[in-house]
Amino acid sequence: MTSMQRIAGVVGLSIAMFAAPARAQSAAEARDMEQLSQLDLNGHGDGGEGLALQLKDGRRILYLAHEGQKTCLSVVDVTNPRAPALVAQLPSPGPGVTRCNSLGLSGNVLAVANQTLKIGQKPAGMWLLDVSDLARVKRARSLDDLKLAFFDTSGSQSRGVHWLWFVDGEFAHLATGAADFEPAHPSDDQFYMTVDVRNPKKPHEVGRWWLPGTRTGDSCLPGCMPKRQRIDDGYRAHSIQIYPQRADRAYVGYIDGGMLILDISKLADVRAGKAAKFSPQLVSRLDYGPPYPSWCHTVQPLWGRGLAVVSDEAVQDKCTDSPKLVWLVDIRDEVNPVIIGTAPLPDNVAQLCSRGGRYGAHNLHPAFPGPGSAQLKNTFVGTFFNGGVRIYGLVDAAMAGAPPTVKELGYFVPAAPAGNTSGIIQINHVIVDEKGLIYAVDRVTGGLYILRYTGKVPLD
Repeated sequence: MTSMQRIAGVVGLSIAMFAAPARAQSAAEARDMEQLSQLDLNGHGDGGEGLALQLKDGRRILYLAHEGQKTCLSVVDVTNPRAPALVAQLPSPGPGVTRCNSLGLSGNVLAVANQTLKIGQKPAGMWLLDVSDLARVKRARSLDDLKLAFFDTSGSQSRGVHWLWFVDGEFAHLATGAADFEPAHPSDDQFYMTVDVRNPKKPHEVGRWWLPGTRTGDSCLPGCMPKRQRIDDGYRAHSIQIYPQRADRAYVGYIDGGMLILDISKLADVRAGKAAKFSPQLVSRLDYGPPYPSWCHTVQPLWGRGLAVVSDEAVQDKCTDSPKLVWLVDIRDEVNPVIIGTAPLPDNVAQLCSRGGRYGAHNLHPAFPGPGSAQLKNTFVGTFFNGGVRIYGLVDAAMAGAPPTVKELGYFVPAAPAGNTSGIIQINHVIVDEKGLIYAVDRVTGGLYILRYTGKVPLD
């Protein structure tokens, strides 16, 4: 090699080093899990917190919400999990302003959340879309092409809907702001709202609840104003989940407000036409921050066990807001929920914290009622940003009445996808279908991953 060749090689290496960030994690890491396929969603790989599977005419159609303000919704045919195919992709209804972070599906009606970057912007609210005809979905070029209705929750102090739960075809449950809701603190701008969508062309509000002290004008102020956390992410609703096993209860992650159980039994009167509106009532609140940094994200009951798994979201890079954990909570006495364990940290947690991007808990597989969704009660599946998808099982003690322990059963951390600026994966959300297939999305560019658990302990 000549001196000029050596110089050229050094220059070329230097250019390559500065041309693109090195990937901190260049290969997948896995134990008892495998990847069947990956789809970058035509270069729009910023997966949000909404995934829903539709079983229709022998096909399996996945609806996928997006994290950013450019793309709203992707529709993917996952009938062959080794070769998923993009069916349709719809832009944000407010490019650069509005994100479609969450969605819910019941039959042929798809509900899609709209949240704006700043308060006072539009569109902000919930779309109801007709997805009965896949050919029509394929032809659609905007949400308006499938529109049944748009439920507007914009306002001078509102960013609209961040998250929604819609599984029964009757009522949508929103974490939202509203035109008539003025938060007592700017960070407390989203609360729990119930919307009647039995006529999907005329949705209307039928109930709401907020943590006392978070709304300007609350009679208990100023004494009930919640204390501000060291890292203040707000006392506001995130996930609201309602199941047929306890149709009179809502299980709510209330961010800095912790885990809530609400009594929504009076919704039955609205359903029966005996009342126009109802008011949820607080059953209990599990508040563990401080000493922990809170950000309660998801409350997922494990039916038949009297337990729930509760995740907190990591929202800062390199674990600067850690620990963000998955808690095991005993809810047999629902007025006194008790933390009895946590999901164990990975052996390489220090390395994950130093890789870049976020590491820590985020979403849990929601056990959607009806076909197409796994009904897990002895295991649970969660997302951990650069920690990928991780599966845990409950190990019952030999002593009667003693709480179970939590054991990690497997994990899959995809290789860093091209374009992720931190050089790592950022797995955002996950669902598990009735066949045990796992669908997960990257938050930045990686798009959709379809995975399979291969361990010996059943995923049940």
